[in-house]
Amino acid sequence: MTAATTYAEHTPVGTTVLDIVIPVHNEERTLVQSVETIRKHLQTLPYASRVTIADNASTDATGLLAHQLAHRHPDVAVLSLAQKGRGRALKHAWSQSDAAVLVYMDVDLSTDLNALLPLVAPLLSGHSDLAIGSRLARTARTTRGPKRELISRTYNVMLRGALRARFSDAQCGFKAIRRDVAEHLLPLIEDDEWFFDTELLIVAERAGLRIHEVPVDWIDDPDSRVDIVRTAAADLRGMGRLGWALLRGRVPLADVAGALGRTTARSAGGRLSAQMVVFALVGILSTLAYGVLYVALRGRLGAQEANALALAATAVANTAANRRFTFGFRGPEGALRHQLQGLLVFACGLGVTSGALWTMRAVRGDGHPLVEVVLLTGANLFVTVMRFVLMRLWIFRGTRREPGTAV
Repeated sequence: MTAATTYAEHTPVGTTVLDIVIPVHNEERTLVQSVETIRKHLQTLPYASRVTIADNASTDATGLLAHQLAHRHPDVAVLSLAQKGRGRALKHAWSQSDAAVLVYMDVDLSTDLNALLPLVAPLLSGHSDLAIGSRLARTARTTRGPKRELISRTYNVMLRGALRARFSDAQCGFKAIRRDVAEHLLPLIEDDEWFFDTELLIVAERAGLRIHEVPVDWIDDPDSRVDIVRTAAADLRGMGRLGWALLRGRVPLADVAGALGRTTARSAGGRLSAQMVVFALVGILSTLAYGVLYVALRGRLGAQEANALALAATAVANTAANRRFTFGFRGPEGALRHQLQGLLVFACGLGVTSGALWTMRAVRGDGHPLVEVVLLTGANLFVTVMRFVLMRLWIFRGTRREPGTAV
């Protein structure tokens, strides 16, 4: 993380329950009024609260106004960062906070503050781990243009399709998280900009954490300076990066779930399902390569010889690919042993496919190469299942894995 400076004119008395973090960049026109509005609303709640202004690289008078607010009010603090980025600001502010519940709120206050208590109550009770405001919930009431409405709904549909998200609204600037949950999740979140909260929610959901949704009243800020095209492109890149990391099992979901006592079948089985998907992709490519090699060699060799050579070549490549991508091993340590074990599995596969060829010859006589390929592909399906089981339970079990992977 980039170095940041925290400033508070006064030290809040007592234990802070709510820390309302407002990331800002060049918001001199709205900052003072928004902070005063938030402070007034917090005085109606029965919790010790603080407003933290996370100023990320403002070049106007935002920083000066923020420090003036902190000087006047004991419940206002300022966090100054040299680099821009909403996600970066939230990471710093949440990581340094001593509050029980950490809240994120946009400075434009598009969301009605009456939703704040319903947002934080399930977290304070311990029932939920994160809470989000939803503009897309059935009972939400929103006012915004058709362009932003279409973009928002399209983005959330993409999240549900590509990353299996179950929450309804990833981008509403109104979220909360328990501090103990943040301590486990924040180190896993790579994005420092607009994809930050989407990544946070996806990882939390995949780890089996409870996400509470609050329908909100929301009015679009016509003065929003968000670059929609740039943000959309960054979100798509973030979805691809996160999806690949989850697919490869690089995010320790089970560890997070276990540490927070939220282990479910979904979080505990995440690594296995990811391994199966990657293994299937490697298997498809291996099968295609096998078919091409078999047909090429079959014109010069007999069926058994062509099968043995094609299977041997693809078996070596298959073991190497699964070692790296499916089970997360890097470096030369154990590579030779893994290949030797893979060759034993290859021998079993060769026995199955050779037996299938022999049976076909005994029943039908000489066959057409394409018919042989179809038969061998069917036999290889059985071999593939056997290979996955042996790789998981024998070849790649009990050996050092690269950091960050989980079984």
